[in-house]
Amino acid sequence: MDFRYLGNSGLRVPALSFGTGTFGGKGQLFGSWGNTDVAEASRLIDICLDAGLNLFDSADVYSGGMAESILGEAIKGRRDKVLISTKATFRFDENDPNAVGSSRFHLLRTIDAQLKRLGTDYIDLFQLHGFDAKTPVEETLRTLDDLVRAGKIRYLGVSNFSGWHLMKSLSTADRYGWTRYVANQAYYSLIGRDYEWEQMPLGLDQGVGGVIWSPLGWGRLTGKIRRNQPRPEVSRLPGSSDFGPPVDEELLYRVVDALDDIAAETGKTVPQIALNWLLQRPTVSTIVIGARNEEQLKQNLGAVGWNLTPEQVAKLDAASAVTPAYPYWHQRTFERNPSPV
Repeated sequence: MDFRYLGNSGLRVPALSFGTGTFGGKGQLFGSWGNTDVAEASRLIDICLDAGLNLFDSADVYSGGMAESILGEAIKGRRDKVLISTKATFRFDENDPNAVGSSRFHLLRTIDAQLKRLGTDYIDLFQLHGFDAKTPVEETLRTLDDLVRAGKIRYLGVSNFSGWHLMKSLSTADRYGWTRYVANQAYYSLIGRDYEWEQMPLGLDQGVGGVIWSPLGWGRLTGKIRRNQPRPEVSRLPGSSDFGPPVDEELLYRVVDALDDIAAETGKTVPQIALNWLLQRPTVSTIVIGARNEEQLKQNLGAVGWNLTPEQVAKLDAASAVTPAYPYWHQRTFERNPSPV
């Protein structure tokens, strides 16, 4: 397993990390992802650790806390061998007006609850799951800095922030000498390259590492979806497509055609090629992979230990290219503002 620094920090993380969204299976969204129990989770974690993958990502809202609880049970007796990443901000209790957001009240209470579910006294990487525009960034950052100083959190990150959200937070942390964000858990895939427009340049400039979620485009780049073929019977898409990133179907088919060509050249699978392409992009510290079962996990683990050729990368770049939104398309015409890739 390749290990990389998490942004501008001294923490090294595996190029592939494991997402626990399939743990629990509670509710429409997470039920469509999977329903892994403690025994299955323990086996998947065994396989990950044998392959050198030691970072496991979760969130309080995954199956209403069940994912964190299952992860905590599955790592009992080997906490020192794993890194835990988790998230909070989204609403956790519909009946409690304060069970949401990044207020001091909510963060202090939810972190304690997460630590209890995970069966640990510290979280290696804590990320805000979304930007809370109702809470001053000073309140949020001071609270997170207090939690770092208390030893409950070791590193901080964000997820699903706009570029200006993240930059405002970084400048505020610098102004007061509080702990900086070193991770940005963001959507990025061959069929969703918006991350390159602003967040990747920001990450390069500010030392924030990409923690990539849904690297296979919400299950669309598994190799099961192709032009003029029926959709697979077993898929997360029917039950969760409204929650996932949108994609133009012609773009999807164009990318899959290119992936198929490279699969024939390399002998690798479509998902392995899609993941390997991401591993060669700037700022990417780790890619969060998920799996319903051992077979899927072992296939995804095969994305490391080799590299696509420059020609193959260029072919995928061309197949997945789209015209960016303004002002990014305009900025690309200026020689003093080059693209990071």
